[in-house]
Amino acid sequence: MKVISLYRFLNLKDPESFRNDLQALCDKHALLGTMLVATEGFNGTLAGTEKSIQTIMDWIRRRLGISTQLDVRWTDADDAPFRKMRVKVKKEIVTLGRPDILPHKSAGEHVDAKRWNELLADPDVLIIDTRNHYEIEVGTFPDSIDPGNDSFREFPEFAEEFAAQSTDRSVAMFCTGGIRCEKATALMLELGFDKVYHLQGGILKYLSDVDEKNNQWSGECFVFDTRVAVDRDLAEGGYVQCHACRRPLSTSDLESPDYREGVSCPRCIDAADDDRLARLEERRRQVALAAQRGDTHIGPKSAT
Repeated sequence: MKVISLYRFLNLKDPESFRNDLQALCDKHALLGTMLVATEGFNGTLAGTEKSIQTIMDWIRRRLGISTQLDVRWTDADDAPFRKMRVKVKKEIVTLGRPDILPHKSAGEHVDAKRWNELLADPDVLIIDTRNHYEIEVGTFPDSIDPGNDSFREFPEFAEEFAAQSTDRSVAMFCTGGIRCEKATALMLELGFDKVYHLQGGILKYLSDVDEKNNQWSGECFVFDTRVAVDRDLAEGGYVQCHACRRPLSTSDLESPDYREGVSCPRCIDAADDDRLARLEERRRQVALAAQRGDTHIGPKSAT
């Protein structure tokens, strides 16, 4: 099965109509995944056969009048990394909390893997990881700045404080697939930075383009599907996901006494009250009983 990540910032005049037609076409071709559409463009991940995915990409280009090829990241998966196909209309295709920031009108300079390695080696360039803190714990580029965010919506506060110190330094930004760092560069330009770069296609494209000798990535790369993370070869990595808090868990996390499958992990044990833990424990028990019967447990993914 092929998996692609794609996005494009552009002026999308009728997101609702585009959403309805895209959902119907994806269903027709048995694709799985999530696509977000908004007036600022589209963003998402699709899984299916290469032929079906290419059909969708060609349709998107024709429907939106895109003359160039869509910039996508291809990976392989042994099993479907999604359970259904969902196309949703949102205010933003990546939630910065600033729908007025429009990267298709103003954004930083795209750089490829070769140029990115040059920026990594330049002591005068500040490298900023625009992803969430729990993603950065799984892997990142050495010496990059962690904004300490739990969600991308928190990034503007970090950026404003960062700009208040100085806007004279060059900044280079990256994320998983390129969309968050591209939108972040538009914000940094608004805040007064002149030299702003971002890694084209994000970490996933970097890992697919760079050879082992020149690969500067450290660790694995968190992805928002059932694979949890991919390694430097873009193969499924060694992390699993906590069903209670959705955080990625390493082998050492799984060995912790605070880890109980489907109930808690070292990252969320202190945040869960007794009532929530009891409900999660009951759900774990029901899932186990269903598995013994050979059934699939139907119910909420997590207790809230």
